[in-house]
Amino acid sequence: MTDVLPLLQSHRSIRKFRSDPLPDGLLEDIVRCGQQASSSSNLQAYRIIQITDPDLRKQLSTLAGQQTYVLEAPVFLVFCADLRRAQGVCDQIGPPFVAGMTEHFLIATVDTALCAQNCTVAAESQGLGACYIGAVRNHPAEISTLLGLPQQVYPLFGLCLGYPAQEVEVKPRLPLAAVLQENRFDESQDAALIEDYDRNMATGLRQARQI
Repeated sequence: MTDVLPLLQSHRSIRKFRSDPLPDGLLEDIVRCGQQASSSSNLQAYRIIQITDPDLRKQLSTLAGQQTYVLEAPVFLVFCADLRRAQGVCDQIGPPFVAGMTEHFLIATVDTALCAQNCTVAAESQGLGACYIGAVRNHPAEISTLLGLPQQVYPLFGLCLGYPAQEVEVKPRLPLAAVLQENRFDESQDAALIEDYDRNMATGLRQARQI
C-alpha cells in the first residue's frame, strides 16, 4: 500500500524557489501523472503550455499581478482548457460538436483542474514545491493572444514548479464538519465552525495569502 496521506496533508504553496533546474525527464514524468487523472468521457480536454521564453514570462507576470515567482520558478506552466481538440475530432468523424454548451465548459475546466492537481502531487512527491497562479484569469484575452490560443481554448491558471527555497507552514483548513456532511446540506453550525477556524488562523505567524 502506498501511503500518500502524509504528502497530501502537508501541502503548502511555495513562492520562493532555488534556481536549480529540474532533472531531465522529471517534468515529462510529472505531466504523465497529470494525464492519468480522471477525465470525463476520457476527453482529456486540456493543454499545458510551458513558458520558457523570458520575455513572455515577463509579460505573463505583469498580466498576472506582478507575481515575481512567475519569473523566478524554474518551471512555469499555463494550464488551458481545450475543447478545440474534441471539436476537431467531431468535425472529422462525427457526431457534430455543439459549441457553447455549459456542460462542455465544465468538463474542460474540471478535467484541467484534475490534471493540474495530479501534476502538483507528483511534483511534491519528488521534493518540488508548487504554487498555482489563478491571476492568469485576470486578463484571459490578452494571455490568450500571447499564447496563440485559438477559439475553444482558454487559460485557467498557471503553475510554478521548482525546488523550495523557503520553509512554509501548512495552513489549517476548515473543520471537517464544515465540509463533510451526511445525506443533507446543513449549515446550522457554520458560524461557530468558522469562528473557531478564524481563531485558529490567527494563532501564530500567518501570512494573508491563501494556500
